[in-house]
Amino acid sequence: MKVGCIGLGDIAQKAYLPVLGGRPGVELHLQTRTPATLTRVADSLHLPEEQRHTDLDSLLGQDLDAAFVHAPTAVHPEIVTRLLEAGVPTYVDKPLAYELAESTRLVELAEQRNVSLAVGFNRRYAPGYAQCADHPRELILMQKNRIGLPEEPRAMILDDFIHVVDTLRFLVPGPIDDVTVRARVENGLLHHVVLQLAGDGFTALGVMNRLSGSAEEILEVSGQDTKRQVVNLAEVIDHKGQPTVRRRGDWVPVARQRGIEQVVGAFLDAVRAGKVLSARDALATHELCERVVRAVQETGA
Repeated sequence: MKVGCIGLGDIAQKAYLPVLGGRPGVELHLQTRTPATLTRVADSLHLPEEQRHTDLDSLLGQDLDAAFVHAPTAVHPEIVTRLLEAGVPTYVDKPLAYELAESTRLVELAEQRNVSLAVGFNRRYAPGYAQCADHPRELILMQKNRIGLPEEPRAMILDDFIHVVDTLRFLVPGPIDDVTVRARVENGLLHHVVLQLAGDGFTALGVMNRLSGSAEEILEVSGQDTKRQVVNLAEVIDHKGQPTVRRRGDWVPVARQRGIEQVVGAFLDAVRAGKVLSARDALATHELCERVVRAVQETGA
């Protein structure tokens, strides 16, 4: 199975290449426009010259079975379009694009070409978060905070807060009929944002504070007098009277803890089976993010 990896930045090197490089039956082809990076990363994986590419045309000439796109968001539309038009099943880091119209165009192109398109919402596959889908969820609270990182609203929401938005959508137990957004914007930079989703019998809150004094990610789901808390994707605490703590095993890889290993496996298994994956549900997350962006922009106007 020939698999291309486009873009060799931190996310590719730390999360995806260790998984792809260790999967049996995968012939990995790398592509980046930076020759020094290509040499260093390919050497570390012991890849021969014919599996190293400095341009997309060369990579597409390999008759790929699938491709992973880890290039900067700004170039996603161009790269994903080329892959889909070539009939290559494509997995792309979130977001598809910064603009909703471009994300919609890519999803529609994939459908027109009957080609798989998947967006990298790995938290749906993270064991701690997946277990929350089996817990009562009358109230859902997710916080993803950073230190000293206020940012332009669209970039912050589409590059980072989108994880919060998608996780809430994944976990809500029914249709959403109310969306509320609150935010603090100063000098054009988004300091914090709060998203509330509500429906019949549930409320979900997503919080991101870029001046919180702590880099942390905490998910809580509660209902029927029980609560499950997941701290930094590694520690699961069940509350029913006395808390019960489960921590990530010492030998559990970070890629498995964060759902990377599982989402890669699910995508490649679907490709092998000839199953065409739709990005429609991922597009719904992008649509909700666009609502958040517009609400935040109105706050800062």
